[in-house]
This record gives sequence, structure tokens and C-alpha cells, in this order.
Amino acid sequence: MAGTTEEYIEHHLTNLAYGQLPDGSWGFAHTAEELAQMGFMSINVDSMAWSIGLGLVFTFLFRRAATTATAGVPGGLQNAVEMVMEFIDDTTQSIFEYKNDLIAPLAMTIFVWVFLMNLMDLIPVDWIPMLAQALGVSHMKIVPSTDPNITMAMALTVFGLVLYYSIKCKGLLGFLKELTMHPFPSVWAMPVNFVLEFVTLIAKPLSLGLRLFGNMYAGEMIFILIALMFGAGAVFFVFGGVLQWAWAVFHVLIITLQAFIFAVLTIVYLAQAHEVDEH
Repeated sequence: MAGTTEEYIEHHLTNLAYGQLPDGSWGFAHTAEELAQMGFMSINVDSMAWSIGLGLVFTFLFRRAATTATAGVPGGLQNAVEMVMEFIDDTTQSIFEYKNDLIAPLAMTIFVWVFLMNLMDLIPVDWIPMLAQALGVSHMKIVPSTDPNITMAMALTVFGLVLYYSIKCKGLLGFLKELTMHPFPSVWAMPVNFVLEFVTLIAKPLSLGLRLFGNMYAGEMIFILIALMFGAGAVFFVFGGVLQWAWAVFHVLIITLQAFIFAVLTIVYLAQAHEVDEH
């Protein structure tokens, strides 16, 4: 692990990225400078691996709960899965008033998947990176939701569905009318309306992706700063342990809330996409 405080923080905030190096060859970036120079010609291997892996964990757990479900006394896994499904289904029904069988499963998938990604933030920040270094892997970020590429990819996927259902439910002309005839129903105000509505439209994926990234990145940074206290003497070691425990307990609420917000906003945005202006 890196020696100075600056190197320690930089190491924990740097992804294991594969892409085109400054010399034109392809390989893994070993420094933040190499990662920055790669630009779009790179992929964060750790973020992709952990997000896909957690998605498979989610699929396995819910499939197992479905295949082993019993009408008698349910087990712990079945209880947990049923609670999540009922909670998301009730939330969806209270917000989404239209007929679409995709919305509730989509919201449940988002909630559980984002929660599992956020949950990785509770693993002590040094454990897996140190294990990775022992195996010859230079960097390893294990919280996919601290990577804006992951959060914005999910947000843009939801945004694509918003555009699809907006055009499907309202028609292309209806969708264009919504962008150009609100809030001022005048032909002369169409340019102003378009600017206002376009900003509102683009704000949807930005608010989804950046809110999740910002909150989780800040939480990860606090864990890293607390971890620095463990090497600063016995007093700071004990104080750091107390702080880490307290922040972890509070962070359980944050990671759950962020997953819930992402799922609820998805439902809200898709409900708005289904709204048809009758006037």
C-alpha cells in the first residue's frame, strides 16, 4: 500500500483501468496520471466486475428464493425477498397509475442492485485492495456506485426508457408539443419553452446518476480518512475505531436511502412519461 497520506488516498480512489496507454500500447493504468490520459479509451475493470458480480448475486438469491418458496413457514431468505417485493410493489402502485408490467420489476431490480453495490462500502477500505495487491493487482475499487461511469450508465438507461415511453404514449408530435408548448402555450414562446423543457428533461439522468455517485463517493472518502487514523498512534487508533463503527451504522441508512431514491425517481420519471396531456 502507498506510503504517504496523499498516495494512500489517491490509491484508494483510483480504478483498475484497462485502455490505451500514453505510448500507444494497451494495458492497465498504474497511476492516476495514466488513467487520466486514457480518457474514454479505457474501461474500469474493477467497477465492471463488481457490478456484474453483484448483479449475479442478486439474480441467484432471488431465483433461489423463488425456487425454494413454500406456503408454510418461510425461511429467512424468502421473508427478506417477499418484504422487498411487497415494499417496492406498494411504492410503485402509489406512484405509477398506469398499466405497465415492466415498472415494478424494474424498480425492484434497481433498488436491490444499487443497494448491493452501496453495501460494499461497509467492507473496511483496506481489506480487498490489500488482498488484490498481494495477488499482483495494483488497484481495486470495490464500490461500483462510487464510479460515475456506473451510476450514469444506469441513469442513461432509465432516461432511454423515459424517452421511449414518452414517444410511445404521447406520439412523436405529442412529445414535441410537450417540449415546445409548455409552460407557455404560444407559438411565439416555443423557443423559450424548448429551452426550459429541455433543461428539465436533461436534468433527469443527471440528477439520478450524479446524486448516487456524489453521496457514495463522499461516504467512501470519509471511510478512507478514518482509516488514516489507525496508523497515527494508539489514541487515534481507538478513536478511529469508534468513528468507523459510528459512521458504518449511519451509512447503513444512507446506502438504503440512496437505493430507494434511485428506484423512486425512476418510477416518477416513467410515470411522467406515461402522462398524456388532454388539452
